[in-house]
Amino acid sequence: MRTAARSGLVAAATALLGAVAAAPPGVQTWTATPAAGRPYAYLEGPAGSVLQDTLSLTNPGARPLTVRLSGQGAPVSFAARTVTVPARTRADVPFAVTVTADTPPGEHRGAVRASAAGRELRVDLRLRVSGPRLAALTVEDVHVDTATGSLRYTLVNRGTTVLAPRLAVRADGVLGTVLDRPDRPLPLTLRPGERATRTEPWPHPPALDSVTVRLTATAPGAAPATARAEASFAPVPAPAGAAGLLLAAVGGYAVRRRGRSRTRTQAASAGATP
Repeated sequence: MRTAARSGLVAAATALLGAVAAAPPGVQTWTATPAAGRPYAYLEGPAGSVLQDTLSLTNPGARPLTVRLSGQGAPVSFAARTVTVPARTRADVPFAVTVTADTPPGEHRGAVRASAAGRELRVDLRLRVSGPRLAALTVEDVHVDTATGSLRYTLVNRGTTVLAPRLAVRADGVLGTVLDRPDRPLPLTLRPGERATRTEPWPHPPALDSVTVRLTATAPGAAPATARAEASFAPVPAPAGAAGLLLAAVGGYAVRRRGRSRTRTQAASAGATP
């Protein structure tokens, strides 16, 4: 009986291995690559142009494969976003990248994504935009809120490159410097033509002073940009109603004091008369 059982187990194992070996290859082996076997898709052209390339989808399986295509990090359009590739066939799918007019010169990255049968492949897309590189930054619309001391301003990218701005703040009053904040990076980047309005806090502005505030913005490759604003700080006056009540109270107290003084004087004079 033991020999028969062992023989049955060996036969079952052999049959299972034979079934695995005879199983047709799955669709997990499909590929998506740039045409001509390149490691990545490379496109080059000026801003405002449309650049074209081809994506190769290979289906070595025994059944048709439906692949969905999309772009990431770049404006990619396809001849068809859903492609059915027959069994044991390669399909070449044209695609285009639109380089918008405000795209700065230089290197840019993106990707073409292909997904099918629960699997996603990513094809790197490298784009080089030609053209002159110009870094230019301005500071505009500086305003001082004298109630809170906060500073509002707008940064504008006037060039053709992406900028990472830095900012320094200085305020000089009648008797000297009242604020000196050194140059530091700001948590933002500006694309060409982009503007950003920001607020700079000033927790302890002067209570009484006339100041000139200067904001200086810099970015790598760009000339420093400075803008200024004037502001006068003064104590907040008391409301008219409160001031009137205060004067009335002080006046009434003075009248009462004079009345008491006259009464005491008259009493003293009567006591002194024989």
